[in-house]
Amino acid sequence: MTADSNPFEPISDKRDHQGPGEVQGNIDALARLFPDAVVDGKVSLDVLADLIGQQADRSGAEGFGLRWPGMNEARKLSAQPATRTLLPRQDESVDWDTTRNMVIEGDNLEVLRLLRRGYTGAVDVIYIDPPYNTGNDFVYDDKFGASRTETEMAAGLRDETGSLEHGAASDLAADRRAGASRHSKWLSMMYPRLLLAHHLLKETGVIIVAIDDTENARLKLLTDRIFGAENYIANVVWQGGRKNDSRYVSVGHDYMLIYAKNERSLKEKGVLWREPRQADETTLKASQQAWLESGKKPEEATRLMKKWISSLPAGHPAKENNRFYEFESDGRVYRKRDISWPGGGGPRYDVLHPVTGLPVRVPARGWIYSKPERMQQDIDNGLIVWGKDHTEFINRKTYLDSDDGAVPTSVFERKRTSSSKALDQLLGEGVFEYPKDKDVVARWINLAAAGNSDALVLDFFAGSGSTGHAVMDLNAADGGNRRYILVQLDEPVKKDGYATIADITRERLRRAGAQIAQQGTLDAQGIDTGFRSYKLADSNVKPWDGTAELDLLDSVDNLVSGRSTDDLLVEMMLRLGIDLVTPVATRKVAESTLYSLAGTLYAFFGGDLDAAKADEVARAIIAWRDEDPVDSDVTVVVLDTGFRDSSAKLNLAAALRQAGVTTLRSI
Repeated sequence: MTADSNPFEPISDKRDHQGPGEVQGNIDALARLFPDAVVDGKVSLDVLADLIGQQADRSGAEGFGLRWPGMNEARKLSAQPATRTLLPRQDESVDWDTTRNMVIEGDNLEVLRLLRRGYTGAVDVIYIDPPYNTGNDFVYDDKFGASRTETEMAAGLRDETGSLEHGAASDLAADRRAGASRHSKWLSMMYPRLLLAHHLLKETGVIIVAIDDTENARLKLLTDRIFGAENYIANVVWQGGRKNDSRYVSVGHDYMLIYAKNERSLKEKGVLWREPRQADETTLKASQQAWLESGKKPEEATRLMKKWISSLPAGHPAKENNRFYEFESDGRVYRKRDISWPGGGGPRYDVLHPVTGLPVRVPARGWIYSKPERMQQDIDNGLIVWGKDHTEFINRKTYLDSDDGAVPTSVFERKRTSSSKALDQLLGEGVFEYPKDKDVVARWINLAAAGNSDALVLDFFAGSGSTGHAVMDLNAADGGNRRYILVQLDEPVKKDGYATIADITRERLRRAGAQIAQQGTLDAQGIDTGFRSYKLADSNVKPWDGTAELDLLDSVDNLVSGRSTDDLLVEMMLRLGIDLVTPVATRKVAESTLYSLAGTLYAFFGGDLDAAKADEVARAIIAWRDEDPVDSDVTVVVLDTGFRDSSAKLNLAAALRQAGVTTLRSI
């Protein structure tokens, strides 16, 4: 059978670079923006430079920024298409049919490339805790990198004649060379993965990268390059404990670098990161007591409230609320807040005093609100503290019993030992060292998602599974529908009952989910405590080595032996960019499985179809579609080599088209 006689359009080979972020996808994006610069599928750099104008650097001279040996090769890895697939492992999963969570075992670079087609622009929050490159935690090998000589040349430690170290400094040469090579390899590992992460984030998405001092400075420059310095939000410092055996300084902190995909999009949506203030309930009870003791007199209640705040011991959580002491005539307590533009340069317009009718004094930094209409909203809602007359400055009000919450600070303290103890209680002592603190992860995921209870969270350095545990805890707390995708390398471990770290990940999630389900709280009822397990593997279609051309139409037996139709279904979904947790229903037809994906796509991978069986399959698809019709077009996918001859394939296509199904694909 020739390609011309094939009525089913083959699903594209993933090596064709057609997807988002892949080579052809990037060219297509350029063609949409600059059609003159793309002719016959090729980009004219000269034309592109002309269209960009003064921002183009024709000379190729290096600008300011981070560079290292192997950088260009690392960047190319992000644009390569995936060449492998994911195999579903229902035996390792929990609630396979209903869960929307996923745990994927395998190299995260290839997994991210596989996910790119279905999840580009779909992820709300990425939280990762990558290897810190401390010397014994770096296990990723992307099969490329600069040679030792190249690294030394780039670092200024060697010229054409050899090493540059002589005399007293020469005894440090080996350490310098090894350090430069180690940092370069780590950066080359992180670069393509972060580029792929950028693709997966929504425009309002946020990424959080945990790190320590070893690579913090280089990582900051790298993330500036990928996400843009203009999208930098914070470098949060987590003080995790004191190290009394340190020679000089107790360095007990780590960092969390936080970037938005597009910080402007967050502003346009009015996103504010807020969390409940500490000891709000304690402070509220104290204010109610002060109000009663004062005889419901605002001035006296304010005096009593200030006295109570002053009596609190140092370190008391309610000290954070030490400015909530002003009382309204109805007993509500509030604090005064600045109403000027942060940093200065804010707008200046008239705000009229309600008594004198004259403009009040404008702060030196200008008003906090860019438009008078926004200021009027606060005036109408009674959220402005006026002076005696227009000669005095005004303030904003924030009520203690409001939902405004507190802005998170960039430095916080929490002992790391608590997370190890909690995991020991769940899995047994010493199963996994230095797990991420699920409570810290949950806090920052919730902040980064701005309270979105339907957020999709990705962690592609999953470790023990703290991020998945944190997502389930958040859902249990508020009845949310957050979901997670975890990716963990199949790194061997020497632990009884566990062959790889991914085994630990899955077992933790099983036990944590069971605990949450047993709690039986009202909010926890019905939340998703399951996950689908997948493993990275070679494609179901052979050959698939990333180099040889593959003609699906001319292949007589192009499937790997031992693979199931479920395996083929997952690969088809990955190729077509379909969410892997899309609802799937099955029926038995012509001695094989017919799949329905939410009624919009039907897949049949049975073999040895003659004309009669092909007709049976067509009638089954049409009947199923008519039972549960959808508003969108219906697609049918079949196994290209599943027909005895071309006439059977043509008959199936003709029957489907006659029933109105025109989108026919093959794998």
